[in-house]
Amino acid sequence: MNEQTRPTDAELNAYVDGQLDAEARARVALYLADHPEDAALVADWQAQNDDLRAAFGSFEQSRPGDINLLVPRPAPGYWQPRRLTLAAAAVLIFAAGALGGYATPRFPTTPSERLASTDLLPTEARNAFLVYASEVRHPVEVFADDEAHLAAWLGKRLAMTDLKVPNLQPLGFRLVGGRLLPVGGQPGAMFMYEDQTGERLTVLIGRNRENKETSFRFASADGVETFYWLDQDIGCAVSGEISRDMLRQVADAVYRQLPV
Repeated sequence: MNEQTRPTDAELNAYVDGQLDAEARARVALYLADHPEDAALVADWQAQNDDLRAAFGSFEQSRPGDINLLVPRPAPGYWQPRRLTLAAAAVLIFAAGALGGYATPRFPTTPSERLASTDLLPTEARNAFLVYASEVRHPVEVFADDEAHLAAWLGKRLAMTDLKVPNLQPLGFRLVGGRLLPVGGQPGAMFMYEDQTGERLTVLIGRNRENKETSFRFASADGVETFYWLDQDIGCAVSGEISRDMLRQVADAVYRQLPV
């Protein structure tokens, strides 16, 4: 990259998040000094990072490695615009005990408003995992050999006609099956997966048409890690007794495959 070449979006994001080495950071800084439009964009990203840290710092506890849990950038044009904005909001997760990102959507303004719509989802996801993941004979209602029926049935109950069962085989998890269960008092879907060692994880999907919030969070309780998000009226939570890095990879794969 020279002074006349625009840094890639990945480099600009890394600059905002403090992930560049000293030499690369200096090169980006020189470029921004000569390009006020990009400098203003970067400054806006930095300001939104600061706002999110202030908003969430008192509610989340960070872990030493959380700053490295980055959501990979998709190939150009992979997501629709609303999805790209949502993914951008999750680029930096739990830095300094907060949720960071850029191009972020509107968040509710008060602690009670923020937490009211997000507390229920990880709790129900964790409970579903604890109840069903240990079940031997009846972990699901519909098994993987009837996947097409499973997707159609749950999609109809959730009013998501384009719902597909997420494919997690590239990450080493095959579908066990799924079931209908309540999420926030409304019909919800749970898909269960397991790897070659028998380790299981669950994906919980619910809908709330009154919700207009967008957010990402981790939750940890009873030895179960949960990564969950709200995307307007769709809520989704991935739960398992697996590492946060693997959980993030699974959540990213699920997110890419959910209907917009």
